[in-house]
Amino acid sequence: MMRNIALAFKTIAACMLIASCSNTEKDFDAAGAFESVETIVSTEASGTIKEFTIEEGQTLQPGQMVGYVDSIQLYLREKQLEAQIASTTSQIPDISIQIASLQSQLAEAEKDQTRMVNLKMKDAATQQQLDNANTQVDMVNKQIDALKSSLGITSVTLEKSVAPLQRQIDQIKDQIVKCRIINPIRGTVLTKYSQDHEVVMPGKALYKIAETDTLIMRAYVTASQLTLAKLGQKVNVRVDKGAKKYGVYNGIIYWVSDKSEFTPKTIPTKDERADLVYAIKIRVVNDGFLKIGMYGEMKF
Repeated sequence: MMRNIALAFKTIAACMLIASCSNTEKDFDAAGAFESVETIVSTEASGTIKEFTIEEGQTLQPGQMVGYVDSIQLYLREKQLEAQIASTTSQIPDISIQIASLQSQLAEAEKDQTRMVNLKMKDAATQQQLDNANTQVDMVNKQIDALKSSLGITSVTLEKSVAPLQRQIDQIKDQIVKCRIINPIRGTVLTKYSQDHEVVMPGKALYKIAETDTLIMRAYVTASQLTLAKLGQKVNVRVDKGAKKYGVYNGIIYWVSDKSEFTPKTIPTKDERADLVYAIKIRVVNDGFLKIGMYGEMKF
């Protein structure tokens, strides 16, 4: 009796072993996990975060403003420089006004010169009187030229002193723009590193975002399968969608490793006896179901 029971148990165990062996037969060539291109967004400004409105799991658009760093000190510095420029430019002389009085003197001197010429022609004035009139005209002209030169040098000097102040304003305006936190790509926020009212410095990581419209499945193939993997090749990618239900996606191989590596423990391959495998990357368009970290199966 005991012998019959033992024989029955051996038979059941053998059947279970055969069944398990048949269930381990895979109908895919490689498997892997989905990942994405991740971008860590950092601040380019220093100061206190006044507003930071994102949350983990939120989908952001490129160019979307998600917060800003306090820029009041930069704004005040900009206004101070603008006041300095206004003060400096107000000192630039108006040459036409400055020489107006000399121009009047020149006009009177020229009238006197003309009168002396007419009188000399009638022998009503001496040569010395005419020479004095000519000398007066020349002297006023030289005074006007000297004043123009002096005022011109002053104007150029003041204008040149304004240029560095304007460049400082341009720099401050650029820094103010960098106080705004602008999202660079379309994607989903994976991790939020900073909060409102935190003090940050340039380079401080604010959040990590990943493109989710297209995911990448990193799979591993054996050396014998490597000849089947070609750049640009279309493959079928299958993911589990419930009890005995699968979703099939079209994928494209866009990267094949040129170096072998040991099989990752979490990644099954078609030939489990192989110790060395090659990584490949497959780009898959996401319909919204695929998630980062989800496993998929690939078939050539």
